[in-house]
Amino acid sequence: MDSFIIEISEDDVKREREKSRELRKSRWWKNRIALGLCHWCGERFLPEELTMDHIVPVTRGGKASRNNVVPSCRECNSRKKYLLPMEWDEFLAKAQKREEEAS
Repeated sequence: MDSFIIEISEDDVKREREKSRELRKSRWWKNRIALGLCHWCGERFLPEELTMDHIVPVTRGGKASRNNVVPSCRECNSRKKYLLPMEWDEFLAKAQKREEEAS
């Protein structure tokens, strides 16, 4: 898997994480998690079980903005980690292929 590498300063990461904390307090975010839907797996969860996931991770140059954050279940957020959407799709495709081969 090819990786997209970008240099991000610690100060930039801290700034974006602070913006994320503020965004979590917003009515917009509360409305998003109230739907109870994980962006990645499509499963339903209680709002308090959903986390904020950056589509493009902050450590990879992503911003804490409405168009870059989605509700995610803890499992998907943990598995996705710092992957970009195309890398996440690749990861899921390989995992599915391994499951099919094992059955």
